[in-house]
Amino acid sequence: MPDLTTSRFHRMRGTLGPGLITGASDDDPSGIATYSQAGAQYGYALTWTMLFTFPLMAAAQIVSARIGRTTGHGISGILQRHYPNWILAWIVLLLLFANTINLAADLGAMADATGLLIGAPRWLLVLVYGAFCITLQIFMQYKRYVAVLKWLTLSLFAYFATVLVVQVDWGLFLTRLVVPEIRWETGYLTTIVAVFGTTISPYLFFWQAAEEVEDFQLHPRRIDLITAPDQGRSALHRIGVDTIAGMAFSNLVSLAIIVTTAATLHASGITNIETSAQAAEALRPIAGSFAFALFTLGIVGTGLLAVPVLAGSAAYALGEARAWPMGLSLKPGDAQAFYGTIAAATLVGMGLCFVPVSPIKALFWAAVVNGVVAVPLMGLMMHMAARPDIMGRFAVRGPLLVLGSVATAVMAAATTAMVWTAF
Repeated sequence: MPDLTTSRFHRMRGTLGPGLITGASDDDPSGIATYSQAGAQYGYALTWTMLFTFPLMAAAQIVSARIGRTTGHGISGILQRHYPNWILAWIVLLLLFANTINLAADLGAMADATGLLIGAPRWLLVLVYGAFCITLQIFMQYKRYVAVLKWLTLSLFAYFATVLVVQVDWGLFLTRLVVPEIRWETGYLTTIVAVFGTTISPYLFFWQAAEEVEDFQLHPRRIDLITAPDQGRSALHRIGVDTIAGMAFSNLVSLAIIVTTAATLHASGITNIETSAQAAEALRPIAGSFAFALFTLGIVGTGLLAVPVLAGSAAYALGEARAWPMGLSLKPGDAQAFYGTIAAATLVGMGLCFVPVSPIKALFWAAVVNGVVAVPLMGLMMHMAARPDIMGRFAVRGPLLVLGSVATAVMAAATTAMVWTAF
């Protein structure tokens, strides 16, 4: 019996990889701040967004993973080979902008959260966390690096535990979860776009597609499906299981954060939250020290997972656009520009932590930029995934393409509604 259990565990661990890490990294400290603000400001009113976005998010991520696994190239590589250069340039520039702001927000949130626990200076903690994340990506062997990222996903269970120790109005929560409450107000619609932009985020597409390619190094028998179509059935099944599990985990964590802040902060009249650390601090007098500690440790754990993903996705996007030698499986000396981009993005993010800019404004509008960038990028992804000259016999068809197209249309509608009500 133990051997059977161990065998199943190893099979599951082998199946879960890029999708699980991508989903968990979506709940980064900047995402926690956005979800906390949604819960604090609107209570349970926006819980429906997590149920609504799950199939759309899963479809978009499955498409991005299939592009990488099928072609052996990431999103940027396909854009560089098959689309006008100006499209690639704008997509990469906007991604770098949003990722850098998110990096700064995440590093700052990790430092603030740790400072609440141990009282260390913020500037020192920013430097320590930034240096640690750079070292993790550049100097750790790729196989061990992936294992570390998988283990860090466990930190998100802190948010499930937090829900269990606060007083939730389960009747109201379940009602708002399945019956959307729509308000034609700029603030409400902008928050929806921010939640959508945080949940369905461009850097996730680049990361998961690139990690499918990187996984060829971990599993030498894997070859791109264009070259080895006989691997298609098992590969697509693994991608589906991995991605659906990762996105379900991600959305359940996001939902737990909204519910926690709705049940505590909103219920107590606290509606203005600027950072994830502020949300954690506000929890302490309302929900107790245990809930505060769980929420705070979750911020640190998910930050350690998300910062490398944000820097790595930026490096993948720029590296493929510039046709550099690239990949976390390469040694630093063999991919200097790629690793230099990882270091530079993280260092710029660290530097932004010392600029006197309102954290909530930078963070919130970064999420909105993600939402705006996601629309054309998702449209391009659906187009490239459906092209037989790119995907061969594995071109996306049927329900997956329809669901991905619906996801694109929903993001476009949400963004349009936000702009419309703002003027």
